[in-house]
Amino acid sequence: MLERKSILITGCSSGIGYTCAHGLKVRGWQVVASCRRRADVERLRSEGLDCVLIDYEDEPSIHAGFEEALALTGGGLDALFNNGAYGIPAMTEDLPTDALRQIFEANFFGWHTLTCRAIPVMREAGAGRIVQCSSVLGFAALRTRGAYNATKFALEGLSDTMRVELHGTGIHIALIEPGPITTKIRENARGQYEKWIEPIAEHSPWEDFYATTLRERLYGEKGKDRYELGPEAVFHKLIHAIESPRPQPRYYVTTPTYFAGIMKRMLPTRLFDILMRRSS
Repeated sequence: MLERKSILITGCSSGIGYTCAHGLKVRGWQVVASCRRRADVERLRSEGLDCVLIDYEDEPSIHAGFEEALALTGGGLDALFNNGAYGIPAMTEDLPTDALRQIFEANFFGWHTLTCRAIPVMREAGAGRIVQCSSVLGFAALRTRGAYNATKFALEGLSDTMRVELHGTGIHIALIEPGPITTKIRENARGQYEKWIEPIAEHSPWEDFYATTLRERLYGEKGKDRYELGPEAVFHKLIHAIESPRPQPRYYVTTPTYFAGIMKRMLPTRLFDILMRRSS
């Protein structure tokens, strides 16, 4: 009988992480899910998942959660899926530097801390998969997504470097780059907007834009985007990234990601900027 493989998945309270955790358990993987709130950890445990507390903005919780995950798997880890991030919707000139510091903790530094805990375990085993949930916004810049863009662009660069450095170790690095996926990212962005931008909006040259366009986008009734897919679309890419003997360095998800990727390679920067302005 083949030994059951293990994976640690972060950001599992809803959306992509939740779907992938349950889907891989059904597929036969030993899944250790993680959430950043204790109530969500208990909820997922009640659903039959092994779940630990990991908050990317709280480094002690990363180390404690990783040790708890290893205890559940018997000391090994075949795959890590870094997932779970938020945005701070604002024009970049209005972003307080402290806001950028906070979002980098959640979307980048915490990911790096957890990844660096996983690598020695995988190196000792001679094999492993590290999959990073990036975004189309990891290579294409959109207006009001400056904070999120910055973290995802950084994630892409760091992951590319690790892929080069870890060649020959048996550890594979892959990026999944979704476009519009049905998640709670818009709802989660509201609190960040209210914390960082709403108090200063009336002093911004973009005051009218915030009061109308951006607030409508955040709080208005909104159906699915034209090309929006469910989180199961990411799950199917994750399966290939962790089970294929030859995983791809990048996995595009949704039509906008494929389109942006092609245009990024084909168009001069000025023309690509025009395209992205019209997409904002």
